[in-house]
Formats: sequence, C-alpha cells, structure tokens
Amino acid sequence: MFDKVIVGSEEWCAFPQLEIPTIKARVDSGAKTSALHALNISPYEKNGESWVKFDINPIQNNTKAVIHCEAPLVDKRVVKSSSGYREQRYVIKTQLRVGESSWDVEVTLTNRDSMGFRMLLGREAMSGRLLVDPEQKYLLGQPTIEKLREYYEKTEEHRKGLRIGLLASNPELYSNRRIMEAGEARGHEMHFLNLKYCYMKLDADTPEIHYRGGRVLNDFDAVIPRIRPSMTFYGCALTRHFEALKVFCLNSASAISQSRDKLYSLQLLLNSGVDIPTTGFANSPLDTNDLIKMVGGPPLIVKLLEGTQGKGVVLAETKKAAESVINAFKSLNANILVQEFIKEANGKDLRLFVIDGKVVASIQREALPGEFRANIHLGGTASIIKATAEEKKIAIRAAKAMNLKVAGVDIIRSSKGPLLLEVNSSPGLEGIEGATNKDIAGEMIRAIEKNFKIKD
Repeated sequence: MFDKVIVGSEEWCAFPQLEIPTIKARVDSGAKTSALHALNISPYEKNGESWVKFDINPIQNNTKAVIHCEAPLVDKRVVKSSSGYREQRYVIKTQLRVGESSWDVEVTLTNRDSMGFRMLLGREAMSGRLLVDPEQKYLLGQPTIEKLREYYEKTEEHRKGLRIGLLASNPELYSNRRIMEAGEARGHEMHFLNLKYCYMKLDADTPEIHYRGGRVLNDFDAVIPRIRPSMTFYGCALTRHFEALKVFCLNSASAISQSRDKLYSLQLLLNSGVDIPTTGFANSPLDTNDLIKMVGGPPLIVKLLEGTQGKGVVLAETKKAAESVINAFKSLNANILVQEFIKEANGKDLRLFVIDGKVVASIQREALPGEFRANIHLGGTASIIKATAEEKKIAIRAAKAMNLKVAGVDIIRSSKGPLLLEVNSSPGLEGIEGATNKDIAGEMIRAIEKNFKIKD
C-alpha cells in the first residue's frame, strides 16, 4: 500500500510514445476504462499489424495545438459513457507517465470535446499503482503557462493545403479511408465528420454547423458528402448548410437529393436525351396489368424507389409473379418502378466513374451464377473494360443532367444499344480501384483543388 502514489482528482500526465508531453486528466476510480480525446481516427495496417492514427488537441478549448499520433490497435469495444451513451471505440496500449512513474495502459479513443478533460484515467489503469485523494488536485505538480506554450506552440503549424471535411457515417469503409488518405497524401488537412455528430444553427447573422461537444465547423474550405441512403434527408440538410456558409461541396445537396429519387432522376435523364430501359410507374394496383404490358411483359424488373445497392430489386419471370410482386409492394404503400428486363445483358453491366465531367475509370460488373443483376455488394465480380465513346458520352451527359461532379453511372448493353440504369451520387471506390488500379480517391481530391485553382 505504501508503494502506491497518492494522486488528486485532477492530475497532469504524459504519453511518451504518443509524443504527448503533458495532458490534464480527470482521475476517476468510478470509471473502469481510461479514455483519451481523439479526432480523425483512422485504422490502417503497418508491417502486417493493425494500427490506428489519430489527432489530439491536448489543451482544452485550444484547437490550434494539434498532435498527430499513431499506436498499435489492441481492440474495438463498446463502451458506455457516464451519460449512458454506448459507442464502439478503438483501444490502444501505450505508456503512461504519472509523476516519476511509468507503465503501459489500455486507453480508448473518443471525441471528448463535450467533456471537461482531454483525458479520463480509470481504475483499471490505476490498479495497484495509485491511491486517490478526491479532496486534492495536482499533488504531482502542474505545468506553468510558459511551459505549456513551450510544449505546444511549436505544434500550431501554419496550414498547408486545404481544410477538407469528409461528411459520412463510417470511417472504416474502404471508400472513406481512401479519400482521407488521398487528401492527406496531397498535403491537405482532412477531417472525418460523422453525420450523426453534426448539428446546425440557423440564424440570419451567424449561421453555424457544430460538432458533438460544440466545436464549430465553419472554417472548412471544402466538404465531400458521402451520404448513406438512410441519412439522405439529414445529410442533404447539412450539405445545404455548408453551401450557405460558402463551403465548396464536391456534390451539392440538390444534386444528391434528386439522384436519390429514382423516378425524378430518370425523368431528368430522359429530358437530357439519355436512353433508359422502358419503365412504368403507377399509384394504384388496379393498373397492374397495363403496367406489365407497358414494359413489354414478363420477364420484368420491379424496383423499390428507395432501394439501393441492389436491395429492393426483384426479377419477375412470369405474369403471375409480376402481379404478385407489384401488388405486394403496393399493399405496403411502397413506391415502385416496373422496368423491362434486358435479357441479352446476361447479368452484366458497366460502372463508369465520372469526376468533374470526365470518365476517369470504367469496369464491367458480373452477377453471381443464378443472379440477374450485377452487384459487387452482393458478391458480384468486377473486371476492367474499355468503355465505348458512346458509353462515355452517355455517362458524362448523365452526370451533367444530375449536376453531379462525382457520379457512378451504371449502363447496360442491350440490343438497342447502351441504356442507362441509374446514377449514384456516392459511388463506392473499392471495386473500381481494385479492378483498375487507378487512384480514384486522388482524382476526387484533384477536382476540389481545381475549384480552388491549385495546380499539381
């Protein structure tokens, strides 16, 4: 017992391996785990092992002082905060120094902007080493203001490049990781902005976007919206607010919104002279028979208007099956499209990736045996293919009609020539980068640089 160090309820500590010379911690024996403030958390592989890199503002209410850290990744755990909120956190193991003592501890990484301390020291890390006197503070001393300046003023580097936010939901997705890496590789300050952590202040004089904990996000040069379908409404609202703040958005809110409306997007494409498979739409099940005739009869495709990534797409091979599927969806008040089936495509389609009015890559996607629709998310395969001049022209025209700077354009080859299936405003990068070995994420960053007249 007498070998243990007595500490107060607040102490200054250090993380030598993370190159954090000092940070104020809340010492809390009521908390099981320890937590460290972290932003821009990004997992990666290093020499075949799992690592994680992250940024930290070590001083409360000071976002200028930034330390870029990396550490071996130990685990991912669901942690319940003091407010009852559960979140999945990355866990690292690193050396902690308290006073003259040092030992290895496990620490979870989380945004602690809303907390009073950048560090929470829990009982697991203290066990066998520390005793807490809750009436005392800084029993092991505290740095002077001059010492803090000496430590951290050198980290307040002048910004190089642009400050770019990636507005999305999951930092672990291949596409999101690649975009973050590509931006950093080109010298930009990249920030992952979780849609769920953003909220808005609507005000005529001082409109703002805040991040969990109250951090204001008004100082971004550009934002890349990567909005999952379930978050379309809120994601587009946030994107509109960034636009109102004069932040350049790689895809605009209006373009994303109309691309998610399958019926409206097809109408826009037709008005721009782009051919599509014959498609029918009706509000009443009483019109089912004529709807089936309208698209040439079975076999035919039935699509939910809200479906994405191949979900909500059904092949009806007979008239009876078509009637059953259409009427079942209608009984659920679901909006559907009925579309002719292009048999000669043989389960294949093309994905052309358009960035800033140019086709930068194209692949052919092939369905699994027994499937009718090519979809990499559902186990389909991707291979490199040379798109024809006509197919490239269709893809560029489609992206322009939708007003999208970044678009994944899906085309099917039919006996009538190439037909456009749909346009995706948040196309995935994994399949197309893997098949073509092209730096698509880098091309997206270059499109932002072009807007700011930044040359290679």
